[in-house]
Amino acid sequence: MASDTSTSDTAASAPSSDGDVSNVLLVTIDSLRTDAIGPYDDDRHSPVLSELAADGTVFDRSFATGNWTPFSFPSILASEPVFARNGDIGVKDARTLASVLSDAGIATGGFNAANGFLTSHWGYPDGFDEFEPFVTSVGSSRYSRYLAAHPTVEAWIQLATSPFRRFGSKLRGDSDDRPFLDASRMFDVEDAATDFVDDTDDPFFLWVHYMDTHTPYVPAPRYIREVSDGLVGTHRMLHAHTRTSFGLEVGERTLRELRTLYQATVRQVDDSVGRLLETLEAAGIADETAIVVAGDHGEEFQEHGHLAHYPKLYDELIRVPLIVNVPGEDGGRRVSEHVGLDAIPPTVADLLGVDAPAEWRGESLAPTVTDGESPDQDPVVSVTVRGDEVTEQPIPRSLSDGDLLVSVRDDEWTYIENADDGTTELYHRPSDPTQQEDLSADPSDEALAVVERFAPIAAEHVAELRDRQADAAAAEDAGEGGDGEVDEDLEARLEALGYK
Repeated sequence: MASDTSTSDTAASAPSSDGDVSNVLLVTIDSLRTDAIGPYDDDRHSPVLSELAADGTVFDRSFATGNWTPFSFPSILASEPVFARNGDIGVKDARTLASVLSDAGIATGGFNAANGFLTSHWGYPDGFDEFEPFVTSVGSSRYSRYLAAHPTVEAWIQLATSPFRRFGSKLRGDSDDRPFLDASRMFDVEDAATDFVDDTDDPFFLWVHYMDTHTPYVPAPRYIREVSDGLVGTHRMLHAHTRTSFGLEVGERTLRELRTLYQATVRQVDDSVGRLLETLEAAGIADETAIVVAGDHGEEFQEHGHLAHYPKLYDELIRVPLIVNVPGEDGGRRVSEHVGLDAIPPTVADLLGVDAPAEWRGESLAPTVTDGESPDQDPVVSVTVRGDEVTEQPIPRSLSDGDLLVSVRDDEWTYIENADDGTTELYHRPSDPTQQEDLSADPSDEALAVVERFAPIAAEHVAELRDRQADAAAAEDAGEGGDGEVDEDLEARLEALGYK
């Protein structure tokens, strides 16, 4: 929980002049697994993130609060659980990180690479001086809307025209580092972030969110070659996406291709982050800018029978990278204690000398990074909502869209409970890192003690969410609140991400 010495009813304090940090760059990467980058897996090639980690602090057991972007981001940008304010997946009316920093006189910029759930409809621009979600590019024509909702079709079209495009690129002397299918808006985010840095003289908070590692994985050809044996090309990319798009069986070959494409998108983002760091260097502010890198959730490659990030709470979806690089601090530190992503807002505020509001749930990790203090060790709670059909449901936007699943984690144990049917699961991660052996049916004395410790935490969280759900329903019955309908353009972009 937030410190008792922080305040919520008054404006945050002005930035401290004692520290070396004037600015913070928060990089969030959609669907990023821990084992996809070098700091967590020596076999991965991510030189920029690896260098940031080598000069910073790596949190080995960092956990998201949900398996989807809208379930995770209330913690990342508002330090609160999803549904905990008003039964909604957004951050409307919350004391967001951007609003707290803006009140303290810090310039704020946020640039989201077309994730429709991180938009004004759900309150995410609040507090940002500059905000661009890059979602409005779907277009009004029936053709452009169809392509937005069917990226594999657009990929086929680009494949057919690629010889002409590449021939033209060679004539112009261009490289092939642009994404094959530029749905990720990576360069738009880069350009906007660069302009923000160049145009801002005050201390700033800059947030960028990448979508390259989200399905469909469509990296630039050069990155496919870089992470493979050179034989995986665009035709194999289309082969893999075609099989998954049409629901065909995913065998070892297709799974291997998908993993390769995913790793190529990671390298693509890694290079982009490197260009942002070069922007900071060129502006002469790299030595006063702290960098925070996090995944918002992970990605499944059939560890539990599916692809992407369907409603489950296992480590492939909930364990995520978290790297904090603070200028002037010794690097190479690794933190083994568990932390939740709701620690990001108070950490960023702390680094900038701003008080955290009392209602924020997370504790600052700045003392861990700068002084080696152990982080708060309350278990991390994560949730998802699962409908009758795991792979066919639309993404839940309320607790009434399915069963509520809650997980509770510490350094070693994962407890999962279906709050609607009462079923439970228990996993000991050191001996079962992929969570395949459920110990809840016949628990040892040690396992039973874990259940007795975690079950009340899950129950308390469920009760809080149910209370907010009831409040929201009462307000709706009284004709108050409610988000209203999502506009057609935003729905088309959400459908392009697979969220029908």
